Amino acid sequence: MARRPLAVFPDPVLRRPPEDVVDFGEDLAILVSDLCDSMEAYDGLGLAAPQIGVSLRVAVVRMGEKRYVLVNPRIQHAEGQQTGEEGCLSFPDIFEEVTRPQQITVEAWDEKGQPYVAQEEGLGARALAHEIDHLQGRLLIDHLSPLKRESVRRRLHRRQE
Repeated sequence: MARRPLAVFPDPVLRRPPEDVVDFGEDLAILVSDLCDSMEAYDGLGLAAPQIGVSLRVAVVRMGEKRYVLVNPRIQHAEGQQTGEEGCLSFPDIFEEVTRPQQITVEAWDEKGQPYVAQEEGLGARALAHEIDHLQGRLLIDHLSPLKRESVRRRLHRRQE
């Protein structure tokens, strides 16, 4: 098991737009394995490569028995809205109300370079949208009002001291 350390806000790697994956070889297979191991070790629903310091457009999401490997994902369609409490491994112990699509269709490639389309609703749609945000340098706090965003920053700053 290769658990990698998490990048925690305000680590700049979380904001840097990651590069597209062009090589579906052994390095990608190792990265996906490390992402899965780290996600399990930190008890997350998903994890994106920037969260372990790797600036590539790769993420994993686990929904019960389903596991998605998202390489260069793109949202094809999103509809409806759901608002609910959401957390993020890069924002330890922070949980805030966030609005996400109720249903989502995502086009991605797996770690072997095979294209596929994933459709999820509810919590699955929330998890996919959250991880794809990470692959665009967009974070949980970007969905909050300026007042809430500042409150989260203060809490994280106090924790770092």
